[in-house]
Amino acid sequence: MVTINSSIKPFSADAYHNGKFVKVSDADLKGKWSVVFFYPADFTFVCPTELEDLAENYATFQKLGVEIYSVSTDKHFTHKAWHDTSPAIGKIQYVMVGDPTAEIARNFGVLIEEAGLANRGTFLIDPEGKIQYIEITAGGVGRSATELLEKIQSAQYVASHPGEVCPAKWKEGSETLKPSLDLVGKI
Repeated sequence: MVTINSSIKPFSADAYHNGKFVKVSDADLKGKWSVVFFYPADFTFVCPTELEDLAENYATFQKLGVEIYSVSTDKHFTHKAWHDTSPAIGKIQYVMVGDPTAEIARNFGVLIEEAGLANRGTFLIDPEGKIQYIEITAGGVGRSATELLEKIQSAQYVASHPGEVCPAKWKEGSETLKPSLDLVGKI
Protein backbone atom coordinates (compact mmCIF):
# COMPACT_ATOMS: atom_id res chain seq x y z
CA MET A 1 0.00 0.00 0.00
CA VAL A 2 1.32 3.46 -0.86
CA THR A 3 1.48 6.08 1.84
CA ILE A 4 2.29 9.75 2.17
CA ASN A 5 6.03 10.39 1.62
CA SER A 6 6.54 6.96 0.02
CA SER A 7 8.47 6.92 -3.25
CA ILE A 8 6.73 5.99 -6.48
CA LYS A 9 7.65 2.57 -7.83
CA PRO A 10 9.35 2.09 -11.20
CA PHE A 11 7.10 1.69 -14.24
CA SER A 12 7.16 2.10 -18.01
CA ALA A 13 4.10 2.44 -20.21
CA ASP A 14 2.78 3.59 -23.56
CA ALA A 15 0.72 6.77 -23.61
CA TYR A 16 -1.19 9.07 -25.93
CA HIS A 17 -0.14 12.72 -25.84
CA ASN A 18 -0.87 15.55 -28.26
CA GLY A 19 -1.53 13.34 -31.27
CA LYS A 20 1.39 10.97 -30.69
CA PHE A 21 2.14 7.71 -28.92
CA VAL A 22 4.91 8.21 -26.37
CA LYS A 23 6.68 6.23 -23.66
CA VAL A 24 6.21 7.32 -20.05
CA SER A 25 8.10 6.09 -16.99
CA ASP A 26 8.53 6.93 -13.33
CA ALA A 27 11.58 8.99 -14.34
CA ASP A 28 9.25 11.42 -16.18
CA LEU A 29 7.53 12.24 -12.89
CA LYS A 30 10.71 13.24 -11.09
CA GLY A 31 12.11 16.77 -11.06
CA LYS A 32 8.69 18.45 -11.14
CA TRP A 33 5.32 18.25 -9.43
CA SER A 34 3.04 15.65 -11.01
CA VAL A 35 -0.51 14.39 -10.62
CA VAL A 36 -1.22 10.74 -11.38
CA PHE A 37 -4.97 10.56 -11.93
CA PHE A 38 -6.44 7.04 -12.11
CA TYR A 39 -9.93 6.40 -13.49
CA PRO A 40 -11.78 3.13 -14.26
CA ALA A 41 -12.18 3.15 -18.05
CA ASP A 42 -12.48 5.05 -21.31
CA PHE A 43 -15.89 5.49 -22.94
CA THR A 44 -17.71 5.62 -19.60
CA PHE A 45 -19.80 8.15 -17.67
CA VAL A 46 -18.18 9.89 -14.69
CA CYS A 47 -14.65 9.55 -16.12
CA PRO A 48 -15.07 11.99 -19.02
CA THR A 49 -16.50 14.64 -16.69
CA GLU A 50 -13.41 14.41 -14.47
CA LEU A 51 -10.94 14.36 -17.36
CA GLU A 52 -12.68 17.30 -19.04
CA ASP A 53 -12.55 19.25 -15.75
CA LEU A 54 -8.79 18.62 -15.59
CA ALA A 55 -8.45 19.66 -19.25
CA GLU A 56 -10.35 22.90 -18.67
CA ASN A 57 -8.01 23.73 -15.76
CA TYR A 58 -4.82 22.41 -17.35
CA ALA A 59 -3.34 25.89 -17.91
CA THR A 60 -3.58 26.55 -14.17
CA PHE A 61 -1.86 23.25 -13.39
CA GLN A 62 0.88 24.22 -15.84
CA LYS A 63 1.31 27.66 -14.20
CA LEU A 64 1.95 25.81 -10.94
CA GLY A 65 4.57 23.64 -12.69
CA VAL A 66 2.42 20.52 -12.46
CA GLU A 67 2.10 17.85 -15.15
CA ILE A 68 -0.95 15.58 -15.25
CA TYR A 69 -0.85 11.88 -16.12
CA SER A 70 -4.28 10.30 -16.45
CA VAL A 71 -4.16 6.50 -16.18
CA SER A 72 -6.62 3.71 -16.88
CA THR A 73 -6.16 0.03 -17.64
CA ASP A 74 -7.14 0.73 -21.27
CA LYS A 75 -4.48 0.67 -23.98
CA HIS A 76 -3.01 3.87 -25.41
CA PHE A 77 -4.80 3.05 -28.70
CA THR A 78 -8.14 3.27 -26.88
CA HIS A 79 -7.13 6.64 -25.41
CA LYS A 80 -6.51 7.94 -28.93
CA ALA A 81 -9.85 6.64 -30.20
CA TRP A 82 -11.66 8.24 -27.25
CA HIS A 83 -9.74 11.50 -27.75
CA ASP A 84 -10.70 11.54 -31.43
CA THR A 85 -14.42 10.85 -30.88
CA SER A 86 -15.42 12.60 -27.63
CA PRO A 87 -15.77 16.40 -27.49
CA ALA A 88 -14.96 16.34 -23.76
CA ILE A 89 -11.87 14.14 -24.11
CA GLY A 90 -10.79 15.99 -27.24
CA LYS A 91 -9.91 18.95 -24.96
CA ILE A 92 -7.15 16.98 -23.24
CA GLN A 93 -3.59 18.19 -23.71
CA TYR A 94 -2.05 16.23 -20.84
CA VAL A 95 -0.64 12.69 -21.02
CA MET A 96 -3.10 9.76 -21.18
CA VAL A 97 -1.26 6.64 -19.95
CA GLY A 98 -2.31 3.12 -20.92
CA ASP A 99 -1.94 0.50 -18.19
CA PRO A 100 -3.32 -2.73 -19.76
CA THR A 101 -1.14 -4.93 -17.53
CA ALA A 102 -2.38 -2.98 -14.46
CA GLU A 103 1.22 -2.63 -13.24
CA ILE A 104 0.84 1.08 -12.46
CA ALA A 105 -2.58 0.71 -10.82
CA ARG A 106 -1.18 -2.14 -8.73
CA ASN A 107 1.92 -0.06 -7.81
CA PHE A 108 -0.30 2.74 -6.52
CA GLY A 109 -2.68 0.35 -4.75
CA VAL A 110 -5.81 1.31 -6.71
CA LEU A 111 -6.38 -1.83 -8.80
CA ILE A 112 -9.73 -3.59 -8.45
CA GLU A 113 -8.26 -7.05 -9.12
CA GLU A 114 -11.51 -8.89 -9.95
CA ALA A 115 -12.55 -6.19 -12.44
CA GLY A 116 -9.15 -5.35 -13.93
CA LEU A 117 -9.98 -1.65 -13.46
CA ALA A 118 -8.54 1.16 -11.37
CA ASN A 119 -10.39 2.89 -8.57
CA ARG A 120 -10.65 6.67 -8.81
CA GLY A 121 -7.30 7.59 -7.28
CA THR A 122 -5.45 10.91 -7.29
CA PHE A 123 -1.81 11.14 -6.26
CA LEU A 124 0.28 14.31 -6.00
CA ILE A 125 3.96 13.55 -6.50
CA ASP A 126 6.66 16.04 -5.48
CA PRO A 127 9.84 16.68 -7.52
CA GLU A 128 11.72 14.02 -5.51
CA GLY A 129 9.18 11.37 -6.57
CA LYS A 130 7.44 11.17 -3.18
CA ILE A 131 3.68 11.08 -2.71
CA GLN A 132 2.36 14.19 -0.93
CA TYR A 133 -1.41 13.78 -1.38
CA ILE A 134 -3.71 10.81 -1.90
CA GLU A 135 -7.43 10.79 -2.67
CA ILE A 136 -9.38 7.63 -3.49
CA THR A 137 -13.12 7.75 -4.10
CA ALA A 138 -15.88 5.28 -4.85
CA GLY A 139 -16.61 4.60 -8.51
CA GLY A 140 -19.68 6.83 -8.64
CA VAL A 141 -18.01 9.84 -7.00
CA GLY A 142 -16.29 12.29 -9.35
CA ARG A 143 -13.41 14.53 -8.36
CA SER A 144 -12.91 18.28 -8.74
CA ALA A 145 -9.92 19.91 -10.45
CA THR A 146 -10.47 23.09 -8.42
CA GLU A 147 -10.21 21.20 -5.12
CA LEU A 148 -7.11 19.41 -6.39
CA LEU A 149 -5.50 22.73 -7.34
CA GLU A 150 -6.06 24.00 -3.79
CA LYS A 151 -4.34 20.91 -2.37
CA ILE A 152 -1.41 21.37 -4.77
CA GLN A 153 -0.99 25.02 -3.78
CA SER A 154 -0.97 24.02 -0.10
CA ALA A 155 1.56 21.23 -0.67
CA GLN A 156 3.82 23.47 -2.72
CA TYR A 157 3.63 26.23 -0.10
CA VAL A 158 4.52 23.88 2.76
CA ALA A 159 7.38 22.38 0.71
CA SER A 160 8.88 25.82 0.08
CA HIS A 161 8.24 27.22 3.58
CA PRO A 162 9.69 24.83 6.17
CA GLY A 163 8.19 25.33 9.60
CA GLU A 164 4.84 26.56 8.30
CA VAL A 165 1.61 24.64 7.78
CA CYS A 166 -1.62 25.44 5.94
CA PRO A 167 -4.82 25.36 8.01
CA ALA A 168 -8.21 24.15 6.78
CA LYS A 169 -9.70 26.26 3.98
CA TRP A 170 -6.29 27.82 3.26
CA LYS A 171 -6.08 29.77 0.00
CA GLU A 172 -2.97 31.16 -1.60
CA GLY A 173 -2.05 34.43 0.10
CA SER A 174 -3.89 33.55 3.32
CA GLU A 175 -2.18 33.28 6.68
CA THR A 176 -0.44 30.06 7.60
CA LEU A 177 0.46 28.63 10.98
CA LYS A 178 3.86 28.12 12.59
CA PRO A 179 3.44 25.16 14.94
CA SER A 180 4.83 25.91 18.38
CA LEU A 181 4.15 25.41 22.04
CA ASP A 182 2.48 28.86 22.07
CA LEU A 183 -0.29 27.62 19.74
CA VAL A 184 -1.22 24.52 21.73
CA GLY A 185 -4.79 24.84 22.92
CA LYS A 186 -5.24 28.32 21.45
CA ILE A 187 -6.74 27.44 18.11
